[in-house]
Amino acid sequence: MSKIAVLIVDDDPFIRESLTLLIGMDSDIEVIGSASNGAEAVDFLQRGGQPDVVLMDIRMPVCDGVEGTRRIKEISANTSVLILTTFDDDEFILEALRNGASGYLLKNIPPDRIIQGIKTVQSGSMLIHPDVARKLSGLLRPAMPTPQVNKLSVAGLTATELNVVTLIADGMSNKEIAQNLFLSEGTVKNYITDILGKLGVRDRTQIAILYWKEQTPSTDI
Repeated sequence: MSKIAVLIVDDDPFIRESLTLLIGMDSDIEVIGSASNGAEAVDFLQRGGQPDVVLMDIRMPVCDGVEGTRRIKEISANTSVLILTTFDDDEFILEALRNGASGYLLKNIPPDRIIQGIKTVQSGSMLIHPDVARKLSGLLRPAMPTPQVNKLSVAGLTATELNVVTLIADGMSNKEIAQNLFLSEGTVKNYITDILGKLGVRDRTQIAILYWKEQTPSTDI
């Protein structure tokens, strides 16, 4: 089994070196490079680098994690971006998720949690805590155009598709969804493709955001 290739992106050289050392100690992970901002990360991919996961700081000069995520996903849709953030970065987190990030980690968590987070997003799951997702949905509401409102309600999703959406919002991988619904992984992938088409969104992260948005009362938070 090949190792998970990771690119570390942070403007602090001490953090880059520390993360490289700590993450690299895991036998399932190989740190294949580092960059000091989103632009350097994009350049790394354009020069042939193929990270499975980009561990991306959100606040950086030149090109921050929000813009870096957008550009990386345009170049390599299969590369997962895992954001490093702080408690007061809600709006930045939201934008990064809308740009295709698979989730986020707080900077002060132990190294083993970072390693587990990398493995989680590589498996196809997301790192979005439901409580935080609900909080972010309040920020999402004014930014979404009117046609997006109640999109799940009017998209004509079947009962099974709605179940898939709920499990995606809970952060489950395709394998976990398949086990939960007694389906094959291939069938789950087909359902997700149909759901993306009906909702008019790009990826499973946006499915989760739409789900949690509709679980939040319409009154302003």
